[in-house]
Amino acid sequence: MTFRSLLLGTSLTLALFSGVTQAADPIRVAIDPTFPPMEYMNNNQRTGFDVDLADALAKKIGRPLVYTDMDFKAMIPSVLSGRQDIVLSAIYITDDRKKVVDFTDPYFTAGLVVMVKKGDKRITSPKDIAGKRVAVQVGTKSVNLLTEQYPTVQRVEVEKNEEMFNSLEAGRADAVVSGKPAALLYSKTRGTTEVLSEPLTQEDYGIAVSKNEPELRQQLNTALKAIRADGTYDALMKKWFGTGAK
Repeated sequence: MTFRSLLLGTSLTLALFSGVTQAADPIRVAIDPTFPPMEYMNNNQRTGFDVDLADALAKKIGRPLVYTDMDFKAMIPSVLSGRQDIVLSAIYITDDRKKVVDFTDPYFTAGLVVMVKKGDKRITSPKDIAGKRVAVQVGTKSVNLLTEQYPTVQRVEVEKNEEMFNSLEAGRADAVVSGKPAALLYSKTRGTTEVLSEPLTQEDYGIAVSKNEPELRQQLNTALKAIRADGTYDALMKKWFGTGAK
């Protein structure tokens, strides 16, 4: 074997192992696990729709995940500083955020929805809440939306999500206006309520990615398309939000 052949073989081997190492580098994920059912802690383990989604995407890409828990307000700065690669934690795609980070394609349409008792034919679309008793949590977007767009609604204002849902179950309210993830999870768990298919507002969740990592953003988008095509995404929706959830 000539020196040139040996050198070439060594170079190819190093290149191969370099590629394997790079492919196996973990994706560093910023997460705030305090927002069920999207991400939360259960028996000291992270769980939720976003966590399952991240696992599915990582398998498609072929890289492991390393999570760092932090307050929501700290997540984008952690990507900007280079400490984390992505934020996958129920973060809305907004024009202001797009100025500092890139986003993947939307992976979940959230926003505000109307929840009613199952089988209640009086309220089948958002416009039907006019003049009705509607439970909302104080200090949320729901209060402002009803005040501005549905002035005839009789607001039943409560302090906590649980009280809001209890108001509907007990008949003190005809409907609830809540964030989509929480409403879908409650309806799936209890089986006594349903979420109207037409939302009040639509806001998309996306994965925030450093502007310095366009290749990672593309890999995530490709993986998102793949799990939608092979049924994985629908299975996760059914697991966390029930049959028919969109």
